[in-house]
Amino acid sequence: MCQSNTLQGPDLHTGKWLQFPQLALRRRLGQLSCMSRPALKLRSWPLTVLYYLLPFGALKPLTRVGWRPVSRVALYKSVPTRLLSRAWGRLNQVELPTWLRKPVYSLYIWTFGVNMKEAAVEDLHHYRNLSEFFRRKLKPQARPVCCVHSVISPSDGKILNFGQVKTCEVEQVKGVTYSLESFLGPRISTEQLHFSQAPAGNSFQQQLVTKEGNELYHCVIYLAPGDYHCFHSPTDWRVAHRRHFPGSLMSVNPGVARWIKELFCHNERVVLTGDWKYGFFSLTAVGATNVGSIRIYFDQDLHTNSPCYSKGSYNDFSFITNNNKEGIPMRKGEHLGEFNLGSTIVLIFEAPKDFKFHLKAGQKIRFGEALGSL
Repeated sequence: MCQSNTLQGPDLHTGKWLQFPQLALRRRLGQLSCMSRPALKLRSWPLTVLYYLLPFGALKPLTRVGWRPVSRVALYKSVPTRLLSRAWGRLNQVELPTWLRKPVYSLYIWTFGVNMKEAAVEDLHHYRNLSEFFRRKLKPQARPVCCVHSVISPSDGKILNFGQVKTCEVEQVKGVTYSLESFLGPRISTEQLHFSQAPAGNSFQQQLVTKEGNELYHCVIYLAPGDYHCFHSPTDWRVAHRRHFPGSLMSVNPGVARWIKELFCHNERVVLTGDWKYGFFSLTAVGATNVGSIRIYFDQDLHTNSPCYSKGSYNDFSFITNNNKEGIPMRKGEHLGEFNLGSTIVLIFEAPKDFKFHLKAGQKIRFGEALGSL
């Protein structure tokens, strides 16, 4: 800890008294350094917020006397997004007075560019609360399902990334990757998915590829708050297994996805795994801030954004039972689930080497439009 001497006589006229604020700050920072880590984090957090919010680097001089702000990523991760998302979910379910519905929904429509002409019910007074408005259904003709291509977009949204999976890494946005195994979790038993037994020495990626000559592909679709919030089956396939990862509920906005490495592995997500005619197929619904609720229509046992969970844990559920050896068959375009507000869908699947995506990174896409084909 720094100590200061009493200034006397000529020293008062030499300008050394200007050092006093720095000495006081050093003494205070020394006291902070002796505190426990949780207490230190609690005391440093408000100062860090001010450091990033105040203009002109107002608190930058503090860094010259030994103080270091918490990183923006660590600061963001400390925000109680799960609690805020549950509170937002409760607020969404509050029934609005009839006279208030139109102005509230109109503001949302204007802010996020919602096209209500596509909604099955255009009358804003019909939606009793924000939750019903977010989960509005579309007119049957609003999203024609492409019959020509083998894989369609399961939702409205923006294409963040797509292509072949390489070296067991998947891109969440350009240049920022995450581990395939961390995202999907340990490989599911071959008995459940009817996979061929891969040698134990093979990589996780190679173990997912069941047929010689096939490759593993991925596609990431970001749903903005103004998009249609339901998602559908992207192809004809069989869902054999569900894995639920409780976790954070950080924003999955592309800007945040560039900022936080392995964001999708930190966030709560529901991984549906099965197979299609070319082998392995999976669809993952990734939760986000204010999207604590992920619903899968055929899975009544799934409950997301619970108040308590163990970090790094996951829950498995098999749809293959004694009475249902085939799992859950899904047809292309069939309703699969829904989010509250917006989020992200990640497709990871096996296909022959001549599979081609019909996409451009950053493009807007709507449910039913082609993603790719052979």
